Amino acid sequence: MIRINLLPHRAAKRALRKREFNMLLLGTLIAAAAIWYVGKLYLDERIATQQRRNDMLTAETKKLDGQIEEIKKLQEQTSALLARKQVVETLQVNRAASVKLLDQLVRQLPDGVYLKAIKQSGTKINLVGLAQSNARVSTLMRNLESSPYLQSAELVEIKAVTERNQRLNEFSLNISLKGLEDPNAKPNQPASAAAAVAPSSREKVMQAITK
Repeated sequence: MIRINLLPHRAAKRALRKREFNMLLLGTLIAAAAIWYVGKLYLDERIATQQRRNDMLTAETKKLDGQIEEIKKLQEQTSALLARKQVVETLQVNRAASVKLLDQLVRQLPDGVYLKAIKQSGTKINLVGLAQSNARVSTLMRNLESSPYLQSAELVEIKAVTERNQRLNEFSLNISLKGLEDPNAKPNQPASAAAAVAPSSREKVMQAITK
């Protein structure tokens, strides 16, 4: 009877299967590494793309912020220009007010009345002067009320004083200008009365008081 030793054949087959397993394991590891690497490249590219988008959005946001600041500055400049335009328009409308006021005071000033001071704040006028009698002050108020440019004459105070050795009545009254804008947005400095009365007006009232 012939005996065959199969141990070397089995050992060879085990070695072959082991090599195949190792090759399969190595191939699996290589494939897994390749997939991981490709996935990493893909994710890195996506991250880089998103980062570029974020950078672009940040740059656009900064650009828009700059434009918004410019718009705010332009709005402030526009508001300032509009305010100046309003002031200029108001001055153009009211620049004849002083002339009209002096003209009306000269026209409506009765004999025996002398103005010492005129103060203006917007459309409000305060008159301080001297009169030979209370009746002349009443006449002045009636004349002012009848003026086409003046209204709301209101007596503030009247008292007896001695001026140039004469017994006179010192009065203070308020009136308002008609048809003129009152620029209350900014405080107006009262005009000086001593310089407000024209030389011809002073002459007239001086002649009236000395009669």
